[in-house]
Amino acid sequence: MPSKLQLISLCALVSGPLVAQGPPAGRGRGFAQPGPPREVTVTAITGVIDAGAKWTKVWQGDATADGIVGSRDGGLLFAQEQTNKIMKLDRNNKASDYLATPHGPGAITFGPKDRILVVERTCTDPGGHMGIKPADCKEPTDVAQLTPERKVLASSVDGKGLGRVNDLVASKKGDVYFTSNGLFHMSPDGKVTEAGENLRTNGINLSPDEKTLYVTNGSEVVAFDVQPDGSLKNQRTFGKLDGGGDGMTVDAAGRVYVTTGGSNPGVTVLAPDGKTLGLIPTPRACISVAFSGPGRKTLYVAQMGETLPNGQEFRTPEGVRNTAMTVYTIPVLAQGLKGSPK
Repeated sequence: MPSKLQLISLCALVSGPLVAQGPPAGRGRGFAQPGPPREVTVTAITGVIDAGAKWTKVWQGDATADGIVGSRDGGLLFAQEQTNKIMKLDRNNKASDYLATPHGPGAITFGPKDRILVVERTCTDPGGHMGIKPADCKEPTDVAQLTPERKVLASSVDGKGLGRVNDLVASKKGDVYFTSNGLFHMSPDGKVTEAGENLRTNGINLSPDEKTLYVTNGSEVVAFDVQPDGSLKNQRTFGKLDGGGDGMTVDAAGRVYVTTGGSNPGVTVLAPDGKTLGLIPTPRACISVAFSGPGRKTLYVAQMGETLPNGQEFRTPEGVRNTAMTVYTIPVLAQGLKGSPK
């Protein structure tokens, strides 16, 4: 394995560190602290979840758990932009370092032959990244392959940088779709083109048959028809969200799950025709969602904030962005898509 990419086989359980990481106080004023967890009551959504289903906390730490994806063995991979790591929870929720890449990984997908692909945000963290001021960040962001070796796949479109890249998904044919405010398509030969119009994107995913691409657009989900050459046509509103959409996954039946904010954060569930089926409320503000676990019948949701052993919330000094996160799971009736790219 090349020196730029280490595969680390640690099995130490991660417990949230008590010391804040981030830039010195006074840089990046105005970052709000995550709220504490709240009591929620889950109501039934037919075929999706039983009434009264309970959330279980399986991991927490003071760096992000972003762009999560279920691993083939029933575990979970998540990106930590601040520590430059891909972390893994095994099916017993034991955490370990999985991959290291010194370029700020922010979201993960599986490509053909189970290659791990990521968006790399380098040093663009608005709260400061590894002590680097955003204004001093010179390394371009990119879409990269991490396995079997690290390879930058795209770092520009039409001669312009990609900006702070949000999320990505790869098709079985090797097309990669990613978001960075707008929507972009990278063909298997590496050509990057912008798609869609008037989009404020974040989360992204493909339908089970990979004929439809879904992407969040503020408080709605937009759909595109995927053409045989991987290009996108027929932009249309697919479903409405109560709050801004963030992360996204799909189940084997073609339902779409989107983490949403607002006054009642949770996972909004949309039917294959875009109709809202219901909301699974979450204990904390949530940003990323994936299926994994035995039979892929467990929903994993990455949520903002961390509770310390003394019962207090993890807090950062004024002006330091609080990136602490907690991963929760909840049992569901639905089943995640086997072989899903994310």
